[in-house]
Amino acid sequence: MKIIVTHTSPDLDAIVAAWLLKKFLPGWQDAKFEFVQAGDRLHEKFQCVDVIENIDGNEVIHVDTGLGCLDHHQLPTEEESASSLTWKFIQKQINLTGEKWENRKQALDRIVQIVVEIDHFREVFWKDPTNDYYDFSFVGIIDGIKLEKPNDDRFYIEFGIISLDAVLHEFENKVWAEKEIKEKGIIFETRFGKGIAIESINDTVIKLSQKMGYALAVRKDPRKGYVRIKARPSDNGKDVDLTPAYEKLKKMDPDATWFLHINKKMLLNGTPKNKKMKASKLKLNEIIEVLKSI
Repeated sequence: MKIIVTHTSPDLDAIVAAWLLKKFLPGWQDAKFEFVQAGDRLHEKFQCVDVIENIDGNEVIHVDTGLGCLDHHQLPTEEESASSLTWKFIQKQINLTGEKWENRKQALDRIVQIVVEIDHFREVFWKDPTNDYYDFSFVGIIDGIKLEKPNDDRFYIEFGIISLDAVLHEFENKVWAEKEIKEKGIIFETRFGKGIAIESINDTVIKLSQKMGYALAVRKDPRKGYVRIKARPSDNGKDVDLTPAYEKLKKMDPDATWFLHINKKMLLNGTPKNKKMKASKLKLNEIIEVLKSI
């Protein structure tokens, strides 16, 4: 049997390290979890020779506890954590080449770096660190679950694994979106400021473009033909009203379904929330010209 051992009341670092082992270490997908008091081990003997130990006929990995090979508490540095040590160990065991790892490795590198920051309490130096949106994060949820379900270590790990699978997808999408914006983004001028248009199946390019400061962000789905146009929320006095674009696009392509949000900053032609909408036949450059003209 394969066993992953970590400390009771596992924190973010322990949960992420355990997830990395179970998800990415070959042959450990069905590993069982055991919990010990912080600093303890399944047996008293300590000797960091191999990450994987043989204990009573089982293959065992101690992580973030017991001063083992994947425990950073004995290291005189704030640049490592159990997660970073675990990720380095895993990278030596697997082949990171191929399309599967094109965005995944960078996503995991970023996730692990955030964990290191938090594990050494450096989030106090983040921008606006007392803002409520940090409490609405995965870390905040883990802390809240411990209050909601006290002493349920196995649930913390199981919930963390499900959540981290989703977090990884989000990070991969972001890395992919960054590349799409850089390599395929078409920048154009409007009276509201710079706009950017991208043909991509990744809807994250819209949100990321807005965060990067573009006044208008446009995505056309090359597979389904759907078009999404979003204006950046008002923060500079330049109120964007997409009504003129809505009226022009309806005349140019009356068979398509166009929905203008009540705030006049979101013009949609297709959404997972309404699969009955008909895609536009307009090309991306035609949509850009409309937005430049309003």
